[in-house]
Order: sequence, then structure tokens, then C-alpha cells
Amino acid sequence: MGEKNLKNAGMKNIRKKNKTTALFLGALLIVAVVLELFISPTSSLAMLLTVLKKSSIYALVAVSMNLLNGFTGLFSLGQAGFMLLGAYTYAIFTIPAAERSSVYMYYDSAVNLSFPEVLETSLGGFGMVLGVLIALVLAGLAAAGIAYLIGLPVLRLKSDYLAIATLGFAEIIRAIFQWGKLGPVTNGSNPLKSYVRLKAFELNFGNLTISLSTFVLILLAMLCIGMIVLLVNSSYGRAFKAIREDEIAAEAMGINLYRHKQLAFCISSFFAGVGGAMLAMFANTVQANNFKAVMTYEILLIVVLGGIGSISGSCIAAVLFIFASEWWLRGLDSGTFLGINAPLIFRNGFRLVIFSLIIMAVVLFFRKGIMGDKELPYHIARLKERIKARHSTRKAKAGEQNG
Repeated sequence: MGEKNLKNAGMKNIRKKNKTTALFLGALLIVAVVLELFISPTSSLAMLLTVLKKSSIYALVAVSMNLLNGFTGLFSLGQAGFMLLGAYTYAIFTIPAAERSSVYMYYDSAVNLSFPEVLETSLGGFGMVLGVLIALVLAGLAAAGIAYLIGLPVLRLKSDYLAIATLGFAEIIRAIFQWGKLGPVTNGSNPLKSYVRLKAFELNFGNLTISLSTFVLILLAMLCIGMIVLLVNSSYGRAFKAIREDEIAAEAMGINLYRHKQLAFCISSFFAGVGGAMLAMFANTVQANNFKAVMTYEILLIVVLGGIGSISGSCIAAVLFIFASEWWLRGLDSGTFLGINAPLIFRNGFRLVIFSLIIMAVVLFFRKGIMGDKELPYHIARLKERIKARHSTRKAKAGEQNG
């Protein structure tokens, strides 16, 4: 009976946490729609929407990297390359037929299929959304397929050697996509444009137009991160963690090391590809030269700051990183910051100096990252326990003084 009661109590706690999480995420989506409705493009708060969109993209890519680096113990630096694959796949399969001649000005387009255009013709607005979803899935599958091929030789390597090999892949794929021979597919070194972007997601009610661009990106990031959470908590996730802790012990337990490493590598790459497609939706153009190694380093920094092995840590760190780098500290480059006008100090590049100092401080005082290897509910529960303990101590002291 005692074990049954403990099990029921545990199930109730899980349901309560899931309900709280669902309510929070639902509220976040509603807030995204409300912000889009009331913040105009010319408003000083318009940057808030831009930051929220980019934060959701980076949160997904950081979590996908954390799945590999944090939960499986494989040190990979190829995330920018997989994002490039996803971005190009999405853009290529969503450019309308009428726009292809203006996009591929120097080449004859080898791909003349646009999923949103084809499906919109027969299904209307729903067809456009369905076509975008198909293109997003194809973007992830393209990245996962290339990851599978690369993983055949690369996953035999360990530690720094694996990191160098994946970093080399990212640089090679960036160079290949700018190769003129692949121009009919990738448009060579020229950017891809005129594909379906976020501004296509709008609801029209007479004179009222509601933009869903922020809503769409946050929703996509939530769904993808939710899938990763389910994977981490499954038997496969436990196998990944066992490989991270001790490969020899994991193999002794019957875990196929290479198979599970390949699985983690492909799944991580799939979601990185989806993240790249989301970045394409956010940007106006897609160009291989934008997916440099610096992008991978930024994502790795987010993972480290949030906590290696913490999904909620990666999400929180992504929001803080984008807010700080793209908005909060921008005044340090323009001469005025927090109402202080000091052009001799606050000049171009000073933002990066302060940002680096902030990162150093975080790493020094939070050596395992903001969340460590735990999730947000764990830290909330610990905080509640500390508050209760302090309250009990104060109550006991008050009782002793009254006595």
C-alpha cells in the first residue's frame, strides 16, 4: 500500500507540473499574439518582437546541440552546417514558380517545386501552412540524412577529434553550397529570396490584420523542444545518458554504442535543420556565407551558460543571450547607454567588451551554468524548500522569544 501511495503521489506531481507547464506555454503564445497586435513596426518596442523570434530559433538549436553534447557526451561543432542545410532546403522548396527566374538570375533552376504554392492552389490558406510544414520537415530530414552519412566515419572519433571533424564539415558544406557547379540548386554564391517568410502568416478580419510571425516561431520551437524532452525522458534518452557517463559500462549493459551515437547525432541534426529553416523564415534572404563557425560558437556558448545537460537552461540562456547582444547592450555602441551620454567611452565595439565581461562573470560564479544539469522545476522546488525552512526557523525563534 505504501509503494502504491508513493506512486500515486508521484503521478499527481508529474500531472501538476505538466499542467503548470502547459498553462505557462499557452500564456506565452497568447502574449506573443497580443504583442504583435499592439506593437507597431515603427514603435521603439518593435525590437522586442525581433528578439523574441530570434530567441526561439536559438533556443531550439541550442537544445538540439545540448542533446548531443550534454546528454550523449559527444562534442560536436557542426551545428551551423546543419542549419545551412535546413535553411537552403526550406528556401528552395518554397520559392514560387513565378519568382524563380528572378532569384536564379545566372542559372536555370533545377528545382521547380514549391510545396506551399502547389497546396495553396487546391486547399487555400491551409494548403500554404501545410506546404510550409512539409518544407520544414524536409529541411530537418536533409540535415539528418547528411548527418547519417557524415556520422559513418566521424562517430568513430572521440572528444576533440570529433569536434574538429564536425567543424570541418560545417566549413566544407558552406564552401560547397557556394560552388558555381551547384548553382542550379543553391544559386551559387548568390542569395535565395522570395520564399515564404513569416510575414505570410497573418489573419485578416475586415480592417483588422493580426500578424502571427512571433506566434508561429515560438509555437514551432515549443513543439520541437517538447519532442526532444520526450526523447530525453524515454529509454533512448536514458541510453544516451549512460553513454555520457561511462561508455564501457553502457556497452556492458547491452547498449549498442555506435547505433545510439548515430541516432543522437541524426536527431540533433534534424532539429538543427528545422532551426535553420526557421532562421530562413525570420530572415529576408538565405546565403551560405552567413552560416559561419561563429554561429556554432554562439550556440555552444548558450549551451554552456544555460548548463550542459539542462534543456530549460538552454532556453533561458538563449533568451538572455539574444536580449543582451541584440537589444539591451546596443546603446554601448551608439554613444548613449541608460541615459548616460559618453561617446568617448560608448563607441562601436564596446558592447562586445562588456558582453565578454558578463560572460566571464557568469562562468566564474556559475561554473556549471545557470541551471547546472538540472531543470527549472527542480530549482523552483529547491527555492520553495529554502523559503519554507527559513519561515520555520523564524517561527521557531519567535516561539522561543515568546516562551
